Amino acid sequence: MSNERRLKRLRRTMMFLSAQRPGLIKDAYIYGADSLMIDLEDAVAENQKDSARFSLYNALKTVDYRGTEVIVRINALDTPHWQEDIRVVVAGGADGLRIAKCETKQDVFTIVEAIEKAEEEFGREPGSTLIMAALESPLAILNAYEICTACPERMIGVAISGGDYRKTMGTKYYPDGYEIFAGRANMLVAARAAGVQCFDTVFTNLDDEEGFRKEVQLIKEMGFDGKSLISPRQIAIVHEIFAPTEKEIRDAEKIVRAWRENEAKGVGVFTVDGKMIDIAFIPGAERVIEMAKASGIYEGDL
Repeated sequence: MSNERRLKRLRRTMMFLSAQRPGLIKDAYIYGADSLMIDLEDAVAENQKDSARFSLYNALKTVDYRGTEVIVRINALDTPHWQEDIRVVVAGGADGLRIAKCETKQDVFTIVEAIEKAEEEFGREPGSTLIMAALESPLAILNAYEICTACPERMIGVAISGGDYRKTMGTKYYPDGYEIFAGRANMLVAARAAGVQCFDTVFTNLDDEEGFRKEVQLIKEMGFDGKSLISPRQIAIVHEIFAPTEKEIRDAEKIVRAWRENEAKGVGVFTVDGKMIDIAFIPGAERVIEMAKASGIYEGDL
């Protein structure tokens, strides 16, 4: 898979797993999440960081994740752990890493410099380790566009971390989501302006399926690419809600087919069902087809 394709791959669901628990990470691909987020940060006790890295490295070197993307959340830059985290991520061959508590573009530069050194040290292809940034404070949200554009050749996108963001804003969780709406919206605008993906925070109450569904529906309507998860039980719900409707699929097929026909004729603007279509509509239509295929509901030939 080309690096460009890896940057834009489907990431509806990103499931967190503690690197401290080898039994969980060795076969987590069976759950069907688009991406696995193996955590070296909050889910690992301070005195267990070394053993967690050891477990992670062995899993990365021995487990066939069957095409499931594997990303590692490393410890923050204000800890003594992040440099060794990066070496293990790169040496093990993970697809990428998540920068915890990222607040500035300089944070991204610092991480990328360490990745470059590790790729050289362990003989990995330069540029092969992707990155994403977790925005967890007001400063991070204000700097979101600079963070998103700091390393275009590696940056997957950004994710809001609801717990820390609420804490730094002096608020708490509310079911309607208003307390985090500004952070979500500003981060999403920055990500779209930068051309990278955008991911929502975790929903921690596993007994509140109705509340989870409402939150997933909200972030889909806002335009998010996916959601961070803490349980396999949440995967199917996200995939169901993110699946395009039959009408959306039909409309997307018409647009893509018409585009291909008109592009071959050198026509840049045309109509589909009475609506003017140009190149700006094509990525969205192709995304619908891709989502439908991933959801197992596409029966066309595009």
